[in-house]
Order: sequence, then C-alpha cells, then structure tokens
Amino acid sequence: MDSKVINDINEQIKDNKILLFMKGSPYQPQCGFSMKVAQILLSYDVEFSYIDVLEFPEVRTTLPSISNWPTFPQLFVNGELVGGCDIVVELHESKELESTLK
Repeated sequence: MDSKVINDINEQIKDNKILLFMKGSPYQPQCGFSMKVAQILLSYDVEFSYIDVLEFPEVRTTLPSISNWPTFPQLFVNGELVGGCDIVVELHESKELESTLK
C-alpha cells in the first residue's frame, strides 16, 4: 500500500471530528447505503465532512485495510470508526447516535 495514501487517510480522520467516507456526496449519493447514512447525518444539527471514495479510488482500496471494515460508507467520529450503514441506522433508531455525534 502507498504510505502517502495511508498518511493522508489518517490525517483526514484525525483532522475531522465527523467524517463520512461515502460513494458520492451527501446531496448526490451514488449508492443507497451512502444515501441513508448521509440523510441520517443531515437530520442532526452537526457539521460533518465527507470524502467521495469514487472520486479517490486509492482511498477506496486502502481504507478498508486501515479501518478493518470492508464496505462503504464508513463513519468516523473523533478519530474512531463508528461503522457502516447498518450500525449507523441502529444507533440512530436507538437514539444513541446523537450523543456519539455531539
């Protein structure tokens, strides 16, 4: 793996309180799972950053080995992986996501 890509990913995770690696953008998602997580995040009054992994194929291929999570989207909060779509939906429905995001 390219160490520059690994360093760039780690810096992005560290520098952004809430970071979503997704397919597309929050307003133009390119897959249903990314759309669902983006809609959930947009429903909260929080700022978040995103990276379109379709625009950056090297991130798409490298991030799963860093996070040990094979699929997208991937939500990070305070440098920690929260999870993908199923986990974010579950946390949202159980009302736990709000405290995670704050």
